[in-house]
Amino acid sequence: MATYTTEIASDKLVSDNPIHQRLLKAYIAAKPWISGDLLEIGCGEGRGVETLLPLANSYIGIDKIGEVISSLQEKFPGVEFRQAVIPPFEGFEDNSYDTIVSFQVIEHIQDDKLFLEEIYRMLKPGGKAIISTPNNTHTLSRNPWHIREYIPQQLIDLSAGIFDKVEAKGVGGNQKVWDYHEANRKSVQKIMRFDILDLQHRLPNWILRMPYEILNRMNRNKLHQQEGDSVTQITHEDFPLVEDPKKGLDLFYILWKK
Repeated sequence: MATYTTEIASDKLVSDNPIHQRLLKAYIAAKPWISGDLLEIGCGEGRGVETLLPLANSYIGIDKIGEVISSLQEKFPGVEFRQAVIPPFEGFEDNSYDTIVSFQVIEHIQDDKLFLEEIYRMLKPGGKAIISTPNNTHTLSRNPWHIREYIPQQLIDLSAGIFDKVEAKGVGGNQKVWDYHEANRKSVQKIMRFDILDLQHRLPNWILRMPYEILNRMNRNKLHQQEGDSVTQITHEDFPLVEDPKKGLDLFYILWKK
């Protein structure tokens, strides 16, 4: 039985639906760039596996959580999944993959430069990586599960120092999505009024994770009760891919190797 933290948004919990649909959109938006031999870094519970498989000649999914890998191997027999703590990517050869996708992972990686260098190393010449990560411009509170978050130019600069070409886009939202985001912002602000000492920015991550989980889950449930259909009826189609990453709730970058 899976345990759903607010960091791993569930497709089973109604109150998680807006986040689940936003994360699912990255896989759907990536479809035009998926080809050849594919590696997914941080496949999680397999949110996008069924979207990716038909588009690739081969697929390998890696994740650090062994329980998740075992579950995916049962669900998708014949598909290769590996448990790996990265970076570095031990046992993964140079110039091996036409496409690498990694959604909502880099913000969890201590050595983000090495992470991207390793992706570049594993790509075949002419290959491309598609990554997504939260746009810190629109983050509502500190997330203690994240080592850092990026504003668009920070990630462009980091990626451009490693890759030969960077296409910077974003996963945006229509009015329905931004209305939900605004309701969420107001709700989070009400909670944060009690943090008069700004502990969210002063305490170490490990201390904050439990209260963050409790308050975040309460907040999502409250928004579901208050907003009703606007929570349950949001779909991935309400999150358009936008050309200006500054307008994205998430950054969505295509990184090329010559």
